[in-house]
Amino acid sequence: MGAHNVLVVLYDGVQSLDVTGPVEVFNGAGQLAGAAEPAYRIRTAAPGGAPVRTSSGLTLVPDGALEACAPGAGTTLIVPGGSYRADAAPRVVDWLRTYGGRAERLVSVCTGSLLLAEAGLLDGRRATTHWRACDQLARDHPGVRVEAEPIYVRDGPVSTSAGVTAGIDLALALVQEDHGREIALTVARYLVVFLHRPGNQAQFSAQLEAQTARRDPLREVQQWITEHPESDLTVESLAARARLSPRHFARAFQAETGVTPGRYVERVRVEHARRLLEAGGDGVAQISRACGYGTPEALRRAFVRTLGQSPTEYRRRFGHRPLAGPAGPAAPAGPAGPAAPAAPADA
Repeated sequence: MGAHNVLVVLYDGVQSLDVTGPVEVFNGAGQLAGAAEPAYRIRTAAPGGAPVRTSSGLTLVPDGALEACAPGAGTTLIVPGGSYRADAAPRVVDWLRTYGGRAERLVSVCTGSLLLAEAGLLDGRRATTHWRACDQLARDHPGVRVEAEPIYVRDGPVSTSAGVTAGIDLALALVQEDHGREIALTVARYLVVFLHRPGNQAQFSAQLEAQTARRDPLREVQQWITEHPESDLTVESLAARARLSPRHFARAFQAETGVTPGRYVERVRVEHARRLLEAGGDGVAQISRACGYGTPEALRRAFVRTLGQSPTEYRRRFGHRPLAGPAGPAAPAGPAGPAAPAAPADA
């Protein structure tokens, strides 16, 4: 394929990582694709072509004026996030109303989705955004089908991602679509991230989604669950470890962490299984035992319930595969300057 245009919109208050994360992915992939010229032509543009100050105080100098850009076929248009106010960049929104829908692929990172929604580009579509802005997006734009859980959502030519690093996941998915898994995998390795997490993976890990308990016995139980997913993690067993009655433990755990013990255990086990499947090597039956499920069927049900796909399908899509050739492709340039215990009770 010929060089593909990537246009990144800048504006005052933009989140710098929302800009640089995807740019590094496309830049690295462009150098690896093996063509005479880079596979991606990356440009940045801001209203009036003026330098912008990011939310962290950095100054970014755009390549040109946004008003002079007219994306079309062969262009991926990226709108990074920044403020949680959709009216924070009115000139960008006005430009998006005219030109956003003309791009071959329209992408938002983090709260960039608020700008797309304000421009009417998400009406009737599925979309996600940073977890803190999901309720706001749904409230202010009822025509958008907001999905709060996934790290990114792709609906036709429009793709939206959750906060910050999820933009890297989405960019890697687009690179894989354009140039194949090996190119995307190599870029991911040099950025020290997973190839890409599945889009329907939750925005939080179990440990991040749940709050840390205030009391020491409950915090110790949380840590024990994380370090021993293969163990007996029934409510009764965990309650005994916390020296509480099962009923008191279940109530206290949910009150202090925001999730039931059963939900927390399942998320930890699924995350552990996911990492083992991505690494390759062990069979599904062995992984099932290592994660406390006992049987492949129990693991399969948990994966379908949590990730919407079977362990076998997950491994096929996201598992490690050796790079072609003994040395692999050249590295992209770095930036200037990845008996079975009983199932837990869902108390």
